[in-house]
Amino acid sequence: MAKASAINKNNKRIKLSNKLFKKRQSLKKIIMNKKLPLEERFKAQQKLSKLPRNSAKIRVMNRCQITGRPHGVYRKLKISRIALRDLGLSGLIPGMTKSSW
Repeated sequence: MAKASAINKNNKRIKLSNKLFKKRQSLKKIIMNKKLPLEERFKAQQKLSKLPRNSAKIRVMNRCQITGRPHGVYRKLKISRIALRDLGLSGLIPGMTKSSW
């Protein structure tokens, strides 16, 4: 099990990134628009840099929903490889069996 503080920090980042997603997108659109004057694009860049660092989507870490493990997480299932194996061995995932040869 991961540290509760690490899980809470990541949850805080997720909420913040969802909250400020549209604002960040609109500022980035202004910055990337080459038809606008340089001064206006620079002001948008300054506004973007004033936003909290943790509001960026890239700062969010994929963590296991069961254990909070940060590595070896399947994106589709949102659980780690270890949790997936445990669930498969206990028979909670339909069609998944322990291989033997």
